[in-house]
Amino acid sequence: MPLPGRRILTVASTFLLIVSCTPIPAVTGAAPVSRQVIDRLSFGRDIPTGGTVSDSAWLAFLDEVVTPRFPGGFGWMRTEGQWRYADGRIQREAGYALELYHDPGSPPDSTFEAIAREYMRRFAQEAVARSRIPVRQWMYWSVKPH
Repeated sequence: MPLPGRRILTVASTFLLIVSCTPIPAVTGAAPVSRQVIDRLSFGRDIPTGGTVSDSAWLAFLDEVVTPRFPGGFGWMRTEGQWRYADGRIQREAGYALELYHDPGSPPDSTFEAIAREYMRRFAQEAVARSRIPVRQWMYWSVKPH
């Protein structure tokens, strides 16, 4: 005769087995808005000649350089990373990552290059890294747009 605890364990195990084998949709209630691309630009904050890029300087850069090119919006975050300078020194530093969602093929690559080159010029950087990631985007609205 099974013990009560063993019966509960058997029922729970059976339930979990059934549930874990049931396919669950990745997203419910929303169809993808579009297939898009994220271009991520990674910027170091340490200035090789001394100092760091301040938050106010970063926000001014966004306002003056990025927003005119991406007026519909973008995301950014603070990062931590490591960089090897051209002279071989390794530096751990704080940075920023800028994520720009857009349709494939638009804007042209020169737009991202212009953003990177302006950051390098303003803040004496050796390089800005760029990564491209294909994504499927969904939008959840609290109020339907017009």
